[in-house]
Amino acid sequence: MSEPSPTGRRRGRGARDRILAAATELFTAQGINATGMEQLTSVAGVSKRTLYTHFDGKDALVHAYLRQLEDGLLPAAEAGDDPRAQLLAVFDGEPPVSDGPLRGCPFLNAAVEVPDPEHPVHRLAAAYKTEFARRLAVIARRAGARDPETLGEQLALLYDGAVARATALNSLSPGAPARDAAALLIDAAVAAPVHEKPCRHETSNQHETLHQVDTSHQHEAPH
Repeated sequence: MSEPSPTGRRRGRGARDRILAAATELFTAQGINATGMEQLTSVAGVSKRTLYTHFDGKDALVHAYLRQLEDGLLPAAEAGDDPRAQLLAVFDGEPPVSDGPLRGCPFLNAAVEVPDPEHPVHRLAAAYKTEFARRLAVIARRAGARDPETLGEQLALLYDGAVARATALNSLSPGAPARDAAALLIDAAVAAPVHEKPCRHETSNQHETLHQVDTSHQHEAPH
């Protein structure tokens, strides 16, 4: 029995899935703008006609590529045993093993490569980042944060900064300090507020007033 040919293996998988897999591989490795449709068809093993049958153009393909990543990258907002641990787990994730440099967050990358804020790809990236912070706020509320929306934004900002720094340095080293900083933010947000103690000047004035009241009562003439 003969071994199936490469063409036969490609036909055994949906063309749309192969195109998205090729887009994920190429966009991750070299970026969106550096990837051409010719290269995409070659890696996916499809004709241009097949590619355009499934996607109207490159913008539609980029949009679909980002859509398929959303659920896997967004923090889970469902109830867990320990919401604090859920928040910290966001900073424990590691990028896929690759021989190339770290590529960072695909949504941040897309927003940079497609800078027009009205472009559908940029708007999708912005919507993802908004939802990312919202889900963190949902978990923060369960953790008992006094202002969960603010904590969600703080943690999202910390996460994006850590990812950007890791990408620039091509190193995972920023991950541990970011997690430590996240723990401090969380603990400060859920701690009971400490009531201010009266300053020394106020305390001395109170004691002086009480002393004057006591003295006046002592010198008051009996009726």
